[in-house]
Amino acid sequence: MKKGRGNMTRHKEEDVVYLFISKGRTMEHYSDDEEASEVNLREEKVGFPQVMAVAGEWISDFLFLTMCRTFKDGKLEEFNEALSAFETISQSPSLKGAAGNEKTLICAFLSRVIHGKQLDVQFEEDEHVKPLMSAFKIWLNLENTVADESLFENITILLLVQSVAVCLEAGQRSAASSALKWLEEHHELPQNLRVKLSTVVAQRDPYHPFLMSFSFSRLKETTQSFLDAYLKRNPSDFLLKAATKMVQSSTNLQGLEDVDSQDGSHSETEDSAQENK
Repeated sequence: MKKGRGNMTRHKEEDVVYLFISKGRTMEHYSDDEEASEVNLREEKVGFPQVMAVAGEWISDFLFLTMCRTFKDGKLEEFNEALSAFETISQSPSLKGAAGNEKTLICAFLSRVIHGKQLDVQFEEDEHVKPLMSAFKIWLNLENTVADESLFENITILLLVQSVAVCLEAGQRSAASSALKWLEEHHELPQNLRVKLSTVVAQRDPYHPFLMSFSFSRLKETTQSFLDAYLKRNPSDFLLKAATKMVQSSTNLQGLEDVDSQDGSHSETEDSAQENK
């Protein structure tokens, strides 16, 4: 797939990480001197690279959660922006652990599913491999992340069917035939599924009842079920919760200031009225 717009440089990545560290530590208000003094004191006790590694993990989790949410809402542009930022920060050596690699695979899978109907988007060197075919390859490597075996099987079948269906829907029968052949070569298709897909391709019917039973919308919904279950087992919301508290605190403070302003204005109006009398 073509690269997202404006990948951050290493210098910008460090700036982003530092920004999250310095702004997300506390809800209290400090003067500039007090804040600088506290940061220096903490840096003396803990190496800053270690702090950056922790903050980088928080940011990575936040971007991962953002992709899950934008996938659910079908917001393609916002998804691509979060993916681009995630890919940049995930290059950090400190994020190369098993959890980081797992989330990277999930992001790659989601990007192919959300572009599933865009047959001109290319993820593989082989231009004949369409997005959902590429997603299928990645999905097989995610089996250990799926606690529910039946859920894994359901998504597997949906990917197989939709890899062919999206081609027929686009009026590309030859691409549908190629997709079916590719799937047969790379996966042991159940006999009944192979026969049904072959029949659908031969009939060139994108609205065949069989395809409607395994629709693209159902694929997205079932993928969302996988994400919900994964996030429940692997919460990635530390930074989200911290940012939410900050926003709530700022909103409450602004509300109090507005009330004080209205009270002051009301008092001034009353004083003016008394003077006019």
